[in-house]
Amino acid sequence: MGKGNSSSNVSPLLCGLLTFALAAKITPRLAAQTGAPVVEARMVLATDAVHPGSPAQAAVVAQIPYGFHINDHKPSLDYLIPTELKLEPGNPVEVAKINYPKGELVKLAFSDTPLSVYQGKIVVGTTLKVAPGTAPGSYTMKGKFAYQACNDRACFPPTSVPVALSVKVVGREVPVKAVNTDVFNTRISN
Repeated sequence: MGKGNSSSNVSPLLCGLLTFALAAKITPRLAAQTGAPVVEARMVLATDAVHPGSPAQAAVVAQIPYGFHINDHKPSLDYLIPTELKLEPGNPVEVAKINYPKGELVKLAFSDTPLSVYQGKIVVGTTLKVAPGTAPGSYTMKGKFAYQACNDRACFPPTSVPVALSVKVVGREVPVKAVNTDVFNTRISN
């Protein structure tokens, strides 16, 4: 081959690097356009600690990306997959009740009737029960926030995000303080 042939001067390494650089720039944008939205969820307590034998208020705060929704816990149509908080049973902290918010009716392109969905920030309340006689200490409650995300045209496969909560148990003589007041609107008494 002659020295005048410029195509032979381009090394395979350079071609590989250029291809990688182009893919690295395009891939995140494509993933954002085609991938399922990520719902962020965190679990919080209404007080800084809890007493043995007493109920405690907790909640999962979920943030749904703009332009997406997730189905109501009681979806409008039988074939829609409900949003569900699934907490693992564990001693000495148990789930006594889960309170799902009411969804909002939204007209979507793929349905003739409005559907009950969650959008933006939602709070799923829970009442926890701490077993009487529980020793002071920290106990972890784990679970998952399961949902199916959709936009106004289609739905993504069902998925879930893990949630965990550290529950600090203190003796009855120790006062507890309200925390996470941005989530809990009610006053907590000692």
